[in-house]
Amino acid sequence: MNWIEIAEWLKDLLRYAGLHGVKLAYAFLFTGLIVLSLFSFLIWALTRFVIISFFKRLVKHTQTTWDDKLLQFKVFRSLALIFISVVIAGATPHLFVDFPNWLPIASAASRIYIVLSVMFAINALLNAVVAVLEETPALRDKPIRSYKQVAKIVFYLIGFVLILAIAIGQSPIYILGGFGAVTAVLILIFRDPILGFVASIQMSAVDLVRLGDWITVDKYGADGEVIEINLTTIKVRNWDQTITIVPSYAIVSESFRNWRGMEEGDGRRIKRHLSIKISSIRFCDDALFDRLIAVDLIRDYLIAKRSEIERYNQDLHVSKEILLNGRRLTNIGIFRIYAQEYLARNPNINTEMTFMVRQLQPTENGLPLEVYAFSKEKKLEDFEAVAADIFDHLLAAVPFFDLEIFQSPSGSDLKSSDKFSDQDSKWQENI
Repeated sequence: MNWIEIAEWLKDLLRYAGLHGVKLAYAFLFTGLIVLSLFSFLIWALTRFVIISFFKRLVKHTQTTWDDKLLQFKVFRSLALIFISVVIAGATPHLFVDFPNWLPIASAASRIYIVLSVMFAINALLNAVVAVLEETPALRDKPIRSYKQVAKIVFYLIGFVLILAIAIGQSPIYILGGFGAVTAVLILIFRDPILGFVASIQMSAVDLVRLGDWITVDKYGADGEVIEINLTTIKVRNWDQTITIVPSYAIVSESFRNWRGMEEGDGRRIKRHLSIKISSIRFCDDALFDRLIAVDLIRDYLIAKRSEIERYNQDLHVSKEILLNGRRLTNIGIFRIYAQEYLARNPNINTEMTFMVRQLQPTENGLPLEVYAFSKEKKLEDFEAVAADIFDHLLAAVPFFDLEIFQSPSGSDLKSSDKFSDQDSKWQENI
């Protein structure tokens, strides 16, 4: 039975009830609307309470997750709305056959309802597909949501064009042709989504940023873990638990730091220095040498080095009265070797990677002695503990080599200096 037969059957039933003319037309319209509404409600109820309940029981007995996502994002309900909208669109011309002035409006409304139902169904399906892809191990760190947002924008634009074409009674091609005049305005409005989409493709192709990466973007104050990658923004949870939003295109067009290489590598770099007071640097005399040779880490080095230096000075007949003649050990040089040996024997340092203790350019704050090594511990708390242990030891060892750490004088130091100056002045006056 088609719509024409149903309409004629309903009209015959109303004629049998004694309705004719205008009364028959209005009675047929309102009766038809009531029947159509009841039929649509029946389809909706059947879908929700029968079909979806059946699928829920079926899903519980499957091992896959994609069917769970279809239920979670109500894809089946959206498909039922499409069926209902098609039924309404098919019945509308027959319901309004006696009202030619209302027929174009009702027909346009029913077709717009079809477009909206399809858009809702596509939106639900996209959400379900993206949820499945995000749980796929190979795609878990990819910016899937960015592509979903681009797809939604495209479908929404198509839906908007179709709805507008139906509303004004023109072809969609005519509407698209009119968009040429406002292209510049659309580009201005959708500047960030366009830039973000291009950036997402570049980030995915070059593998710049993944979910879970630790990145640092100084310009935006971001320093933490990437927790979300959208079409236009990247959300970063900083280590102080604040959230920073970084534009997607900034990752491609500006400088940033990704710590993934460190996390996937064999060590995390320690690059810190001690500032040695330059006035405390001196040649190593016999008293200092006798004290340092008792240190296990540098005993072999000192014995070998002294033999080498003595042999060199004897060959050149160097006078021992002046320390500047010939070659001599220095306290800073011995301390540098000690620090390097200490690192080499530290179980938390990866000696397979670069490690050294080096001097940097002297400054007004002393001579920087830098530790450059890689910690096996990469987790922040463990890494900081390893670095702190190293420098705790080195700072405590500095005085043993007759060296001093440079420290800018504080107010109390200056006050103490003035006090001693006053005492010296009084002492000289008494003399």
